[in-house]
Amino acid sequence: MAVTTPTQIRIEENTKKQAVELLEGLGLNLSDAVNMFLRQVILRRGIPFEVAYPEDMREFKPEVMEAMEEAKRISRDSKVKGYTDIDKLFEELDS
Repeated sequence: MAVTTPTQIRIEENTKKQAVELLEGLGLNLSDAVNMFLRQVILRRGIPFEVAYPEDMREFKPEVMEAMEEAKRISRDSKVKGYTDIDKLFEELDS
C-alpha cells in the first residue's frame, strides 16, 4: 500500500456537500476522487479536462457577462497601464 500524507484544502461548503453526495453514488469518497484527479494531472501533465466557459453563456447573470466584456475591453486597451508589482500599483494609487 502506498504511503499517504494528510493534506488540507479549502472547499466551499456547498460545493463539497454536492460533490460528496454525487461521489457516494459512484461508490467513491472525496479522498479517492482527489487522488484520482491528481493521478490524472500527473499522467496528462496538466489539468485532465478543458477549463473553459460554457458554450451556453446564458447560464451567466447579465452583470457577470457585462463584467467579462469589460475585462476583455480593458485587456485589449493599450492605454490601460498594467502592473507586475503590487507595491507600485498601490504607490501610484496613493499619490
